[in-house]
Amino acid sequence: MTEFPIIHTNIWDALWAIPVIMILVIVLKYFVHVPAKYVPGCATLIGLFISIFISHRENLSAGIFMGFFYSAAAIGTLASLKTTLKSYRTS
Repeated sequence: MTEFPIIHTNIWDALWAIPVIMILVIVLKYFVHVPAKYVPGCATLIGLFISIFISHRENLSAGIFMGFFYSAAAIGTLASLKTTLKSYRTS
């Protein structure tokens, strides 16, 4: 097998999956008191679940691939927001 798999994704999947992952991670962090070092792992598990079981049910490799992208986007956005708020509060 020398060809990469073709992954069909929809922009709407990313537009709803990333905010859902962010909201669930924030809920886990503040209400379940998940330690900060486990937050990226929780986001990855949530992103994989959403991608494999909802967005890409028909293709496991696409689900895994896109799940990592969804979770990385959510983690990056949360880190960026946290850094921006810290910077704003100290200035």
